[in-house]
Amino acid sequence: MSSSSRPARHQTTRRLAAVTVSLVLAGGAVACGPEDGTAKAGPAGAAGAPQKGGTLTVLNNEPQSDFDPARLYTSGGGNVPSLVFRTLTTRNREDGAAGAKVVPDLATDLGRPNADATEWTYTLKDGLKYEDGSPITTADIKYGIERSFAAELSGGAPYLRDWLVGGESYEGPYKDGGKGLDSIVVPDPKTIVFKLRKPEGEFPFVATQTQFTPVPKAKDTGVTYEEHPVSSGPYKVVKNTGDGETLLLERNEHWDPRTDEERKAYPDTIDVRSGLDAAVINQRLSTSSGPDAAAVTTDTNLGPAELAQIGSNKELEARVGTGHFGYVNYLAFNPKVAPFDNPKVRQAIAYAVNRTSVVNAAGGSALAEPATTFLPEREAFGFTPYDHFPAGRTGDPAKAKELLKEAGFADGLTITLTHSNAQNRQTSPEIATAVQQALAAAGITVKLEGLETNAFNERRWDVKNTPGFFISRWGADWPSGGPFLAPIFDGRQIVTNGSNYNHAQLNDPAVNAEIDEIAKLTDLAAAGKRWGALDKKIGEQALDVPLFHPVYKRLVGKDVKNVVISDWTGVLDISQVSVK
Repeated sequence: MSSSSRPARHQTTRRLAAVTVSLVLAGGAVACGPEDGTAKAGPAGAAGAPQKGGTLTVLNNEPQSDFDPARLYTSGGGNVPSLVFRTLTTRNREDGAAGAKVVPDLATDLGRPNADATEWTYTLKDGLKYEDGSPITTADIKYGIERSFAAELSGGAPYLRDWLVGGESYEGPYKDGGKGLDSIVVPDPKTIVFKLRKPEGEFPFVATQTQFTPVPKAKDTGVTYEEHPVSSGPYKVVKNTGDGETLLLERNEHWDPRTDEERKAYPDTIDVRSGLDAAVINQRLSTSSGPDAAAVTTDTNLGPAELAQIGSNKELEARVGTGHFGYVNYLAFNPKVAPFDNPKVRQAIAYAVNRTSVVNAAGGSALAEPATTFLPEREAFGFTPYDHFPAGRTGDPAKAKELLKEAGFADGLTITLTHSNAQNRQTSPEIATAVQQALAAAGITVKLEGLETNAFNERRWDVKNTPGFFISRWGADWPSGGPFLAPIFDGRQIVTNGSNYNHAQLNDPAVNAEIDEIAKLTDLAAAGKRWGALDKKIGEQALDVPLFHPVYKRLVGKDVKNVVISDWTGVLDISQVSVK
């Protein structure tokens, strides 16, 4: 990728990593991916088989802003967005591990790659129509992708800018004089071909992003398109006020369920209300009075205090879903800063960490699972168990002191830990204090440096000013090891003039080469095993200390049925919900 395209890519990726927990990218919700990764039922909810009809209310903290498929940065097409926007592929709408698979949506299959996965061909299904009854064509998909390159519609997933031939310099259809992007070829109304700069075996995952939504050129109104985007899904937008604070969706009568095996579309109406306080949302769902009985949230978790109260109420407890999203919270080292340039110091800290106290600081075992691997404990990500520096549940200060002595710090040392002041129980003071206390037992004095959110993010992603030791987190754009390991450990993705996520500035030719080799694989299971092996290999260098993977606990209204929660999003899939 060119140096000019990298900062933009990493800036939007930072947006993903920073907001995944609250939004699960433009519309997450309750989660019930089981502890062992196997499929189980979601929360009990209302009794009886799901039926069509009624109004589903969505109570959210964050508004559903930028409701334009070009501008949305979603995982698997998002939650609320996927009710309106269909894409070439989508996530499998099933519980647990089965839901981490990619499946066809507008396309007949997952795409047909050429021999080296540098070219992908898709064919559209028959009978696809927009909300006005006009046919959906591959020219519309090409145009929808091209408009996502326009500066005024920025904000979406950045992969196509890096992956498509000519994408790094393309400025969108408003400036190209009608020429279009040559690397997207439309030989006929049902066929579309993508020509890539390098092999990308995981292209079907990227084809779930909303940038692959068809947009009829004649209906494109530029920056105001978000007010009434033309629906290709089961619902159409009838009201969008306050930049997504209030969003009303009603049935798209031209959506044909015979072309869509994934979306159930049970409710007649979806009423999204945002700008609400988290405590108010959870209280309304708990009480379930009036319309709130048929309500869900797509962005608000239950906290430790609320879970404690719910635990004594069997009816409420039955309405709580549990799920997992591809996310890791970790301690990051910058080996360019002493004493973290010494591997034994990094190893000593890894041994000294008390993960029990860290998990408690994150809200307890109901909301966090201890981690010793960078990749989440899910097969889809290529999870391979390892613990190179076994600290047990409460740390091994004796082993840490031994390593410090070998490193030349027999009398201990003093270091600074940079963290965020945001009360998010991930990069916040509670986590930092737990680390501080654990390291003190090993003779390491930790001074805490708390920064406000923006300052914290700017500091940790600034390659010229990255702290030597800080708390960080990362979320995946799709369920694979690729979006986890490549941005963090690929030396060619080190950014010197923008947001840099390779905190260790690792530029290992062997790691870079293995990332390229895995990218060529179209056998996703085989790729997963290689991602896991690479994670284990990188972990030997103690460039980070995995702390925990978050768990989502969310409540649904008492009349909500058919709760489906996958390991892709870790949250309730709004396209499956029934309220009757």
